[in-house]
Amino acid sequence: MYAVVGCSECSNLWIIEGRSETTQCPRCGARKAYEKRKKFVETDDASHARDVRASMLANRQGEGEAFAELDSFDALEDEVADGVVDDDEYLAESGLDVDEVSAAGERDPRGPTRSGSKKEIVERALEDLERPTEDEIVDYAGERGVSAEYVRDALEKLVGRGEVSESRGRYRRL
Repeated sequence: MYAVVGCSECSNLWIIEGRSETTQCPRCGARKAYEKRKKFVETDDASHARDVRASMLANRQGEGEAFAELDSFDALEDEVADGVVDDDEYLAESGLDVDEVSAAGERDPRGPTRSGSKKEIVERALEDLERPTEDEIVDYAGERGVSAEYVRDALEKLVGRGEVSESRGRYRRL
């Protein structure tokens, strides 16, 4: 069962499925017993409830006549579903080579060996390497496309936040 209900506080209209003891307005948060809510229509059909609510909102805006000329939500959804163009068709009609675009999407512009964000790479170095030095972390991250300057700044921040400790030039996660 679906009901189009209204809020007496803010005049919002929404659809409720089923019958709970209380309902809460999604706009203002006003809570009332279900039985005390103004029910504009009760139906077993969700589409009918959507159409009634949409019609009421259109009438509120003075667009009732324009809304009356539209098809129901179900008809509009069917029309859209039939008219959807998939990505490959769209690219081909735009004059682009679909295979070339797919290949470009699979390439990583940051380089073939980098995986993860710069921060994740620095953190992974701390996990993968046994009590590494700063230079070892810089080398590890450098192989994955992360600059030495970024690594040093990240290590400083991680130590400052207490996530990593540094002792005698060696780092470890806490």
